[in-house]
Amino acid sequence: MTIIIAIYITLLGLVLGSFYNVVALRVPAGESLMSPPSHCTGCGARLTARDLVPVFSWLASRGKCRHCGAKVSVLYPLGELATGLLFLWAYLEFGLTVRGITAIVLSSLAVIVTVADLKYMLIPNKVLLLFAPLLLVLTLLNADGSLWLYVLGAVVGGGIILPFAWFGGMGMGDLKLFTLLGLVIGFPGVLLAFFTACFLGTLVGGMLQLTGVVKRGQPVPFGPWLAVGALLAYGYGSQIIGGYLSLIH
Repeated sequence: MTIIIAIYITLLGLVLGSFYNVVALRVPAGESLMSPPSHCTGCGARLTARDLVPVFSWLASRGKCRHCGAKVSVLYPLGELATGLLFLWAYLEFGLTVRGITAIVLSSLAVIVTVADLKYMLIPNKVLLLFAPLLLVLTLLNADGSLWLYVLGAVVGGGIILPFAWFGGMGMGDLKLFTLLGLVIGFPGVLLAFFTACFLGTLVGGMLQLTGVVKRGQPVPFGPWLAVGALLAYGYGSQIIGGYLSLIH
């Protein structure tokens, strides 16, 4: 039964990942989620069912529109695949529990934010406002310890990003996002999430500069790394922090 549920959860993630791509790419552009229907951005041809199978349609067409040959962004299959794998991770790690559902919702937010930030360097307020009440309710149901630790997580999350946003190193979207993420992972998990995001962002950003993919001084989205750090802290924060504390004592 576990295998069947795992397969179902993964397939659900792949399908929802396709929808999350639509949200991430249309909401920041001020476009409707419903109209026009899915279409090729190159020739405008309406996509049919064979074009909309998560991941596999992109692979089958070799990343191109089958009508005009225009390249289809790799963000589409990566967003779908990431959602499916994250849903699977949430189920295998936490099961069908409130904590597992929270992990799925958190993963959903992470995928949408990542795709939007990579495409537009923007984290949409509408997306954050949609997820905020849901994550608040789940956090209240899932709280492990004092609720004040989660409030502190939100305050610290926003407070850490504020100086960077104030002086232009990051955007206000990053501040709002990390405030929400801090609420979900609490304190001290929010610190682990931030340090992880900084480490990964610096490492990958440096590699992209060395390979010439990103030019020196070119802004790099930080929202995806905040999301990755938050997921890591949510899933394994207590173990990582506990292990670190045991080493220094």
